[in-house]
Parts: sequence; structure tokens; C-alpha cells
Amino acid sequence: MQEAVMAALSAVNDPELHQDLVSLGMIERVVVEGGVAAIKVQLTTPACPLKATIENDVRRAVLQVPGIEEVQVTFGAQVRAPQQPPLPGVKHVLLVGSGKGGVGKSNVAVNVAAALAQDGARVGLLDADVYGPSVAHMLGQGEARITANEQRQMMPIEAHGVRFISMANLTRAGQALVWRGPMLHSAIQQFLKDADWGKLDYLIIDLPPGTGDVQLSITQSVKVTGALIVTTPQDVALLDASRAVDMFRKASVPVLGVVENMSYFVAPDTGHTYDIFGRGGAHKLGGLTVLGEVPLDPEVRQDADRGVPAVVAHPRSAAAQALREVARSLAGQISVETLSDFSADNLEPLPVL
Repeated sequence: MQEAVMAALSAVNDPELHQDLVSLGMIERVVVEGGVAAIKVQLTTPACPLKATIENDVRRAVLQVPGIEEVQVTFGAQVRAPQQPPLPGVKHVLLVGSGKGGVGKSNVAVNVAAALAQDGARVGLLDADVYGPSVAHMLGQGEARITANEQRQMMPIEAHGVRFISMANLTRAGQALVWRGPMLHSAIQQFLKDADWGKLDYLIIDLPPGTGDVQLSITQSVKVTGALIVTTPQDVALLDASRAVDMFRKASVPVLGVVENMSYFVAPDTGHTYDIFGRGGAHKLGGLTVLGEVPLDPEVRQDADRGVPAVVAHPRSAAAQALREVARSLAGQISVETLSDFSADNLEPLPVL
């Protein structure tokens, strides 16, 4: 009976990876007692955007097996690392960039990190905007100071389930850094390699605007799984976003998707929708996946000023829900990107029960 169930499961595809669950090694356990089949599926990310679809497909397939009257599906999750992880203990390095400032890039990075952590992933966030660090303030830790462990490694600060490092926690408030390129490179190297990040599924790096020294330093220092582009809908933002896309392509960094931030505004008193900056402009970045359209919401700004990500402070708001969907879609894109490094030969055999 177990073999029959496994045969049925081998016809169920992961809707994003487009391969069957058995060959992908996603079936962790199958137990059949009487007419009940208990199946545990190991997802490739705890932030799987299509978990419900997988559950329904598994139930439908296994109920076709003669003698099976009930299917119990449970889930685990383990983010798969590429064959060559970028840093010790870190499975994926993700870049969040934009061609220009003022598009809400850092706010998107903070909320994506917090949303992934809420779903159960181990997440780090590196504020690489050395000249204008804002991550610490958005996480409510602007006054915290970074300390070192016995090995003289920097210890990331933790807030809302996210471990982070920001220059704001190493300098006085309001202090300007007047550094040339070599000093920037040295700081970024220390943040990446001289910090005790621990074990992370995702290390998200919030880049400064533009296509300058920091971007070049990071892409030449570590293996990056992919990049997320943040833009607003209007043409002037899209022009600069296209430059960021071109930079990542020249650096051989896959662009996993685009977020259209401040996509529209819903008036709270009338419910009328206004396209303040236009809408749908992100779709003009041809060939790129639009992971979400995040509405302009005053609460998102207020939450950032209070140091609480919107996905934590107002999880049911339209903006928070859009940001959470962006995080889950991004996690799905990472799983797809990692599939090319996946080898079934590395899987442990299914236990015989």
C-alpha cells in the first residue's frame, strides 16, 4: 500500500518547480494504517506561497489509491542551499536594490525580512546603505550598539525575529561618513565576513540607491542567489530601475522579480482608488516577474517611524498583505533558482515504515 501511495505522489508536481514531489525529495514520510494515509511533505521554504495547492493536489492523488479513505497531510520545511553556500552558515544572499532613492526600498527590505521570519525562516538583514542607514530605525533599534563576541566578531542585533547589522548602530546619530571607495569596501567585507550571522536561510542585503561601489563590492565578494528590484510606477523611477537591472545582469546576478511600491492609494473615507504615481509601470520592465503591487499607505510610514514593520504592526492591512505575498513569492523564486543546483543523489532514502 505504501508503494501505491508513493506511486500516486510521484504524479504530483510542485506547482513552482514543475517536478514531482518524490523525485524532488519532498516526501519525508508516508505511513498507511488501515484506510488512512499520513503523509509529511518537506517544503523547500517555510514561506511557500503555494502550500494549499500542494496539500489539495496530494489529497486528490492519494485518494485515488484503492483502499485509501482518508489522507492526513502535514508539512515541514527546509530551505535548500546551493552546492556552494555564499557564507558559512548562510544558505542564500539576496540583494534588494533600486536605481534611485525615494521608492521605499529599505521599507520593502525590512518588511520582506520580517515576513519571512514570521513564516519560520531564519533571516538576517544587512544594511549596506552606509551613507544613509535606516534599517536600525525601522526595526526600532536605532539606539542599540553592536557588540563583539570572544572571537572579536560583530554580533548582529535582533528585532522582530530578524538579525541585522547597520552602520547606524556603529556611529553617533546624525554623524556623516565621508568615505572613499576603499573604505566602503572594507566596511562591507567586515559586515559580511567578520560578523557572527549564525545559521541563516536568507541574508537580505539592503543596497544603497544607484549602481556604485557597494553594489560592485558585494557582487564580487559573495555568491548571490538573486536580486529584488523595488520601483514606483512612474517612468522616471522605471528608467533608473532598468539601470539597476542592467547592473545585476552584468554582474551575473539573477533578477528574481520586481516590486511596484506605492502602486496605488485607497482613500480611507470613500474607498476610491487613486493611481497617484500611475500604476502597472513595473510591467514595463520586460521579461521580469512582478512579485507584487504594494499600495501607498500612511500606516506603513508610521510603522517604520515607530520601529515596527507593517507586517507585524498591521498584518491585516492591504499593504502588509501585499508585502507578505511579495516575501512568499520571492521565497518561491529562490527555490526555483536553487533547483539547478539540486541533485537527487544527495537525498536520504525514504524510511521504510
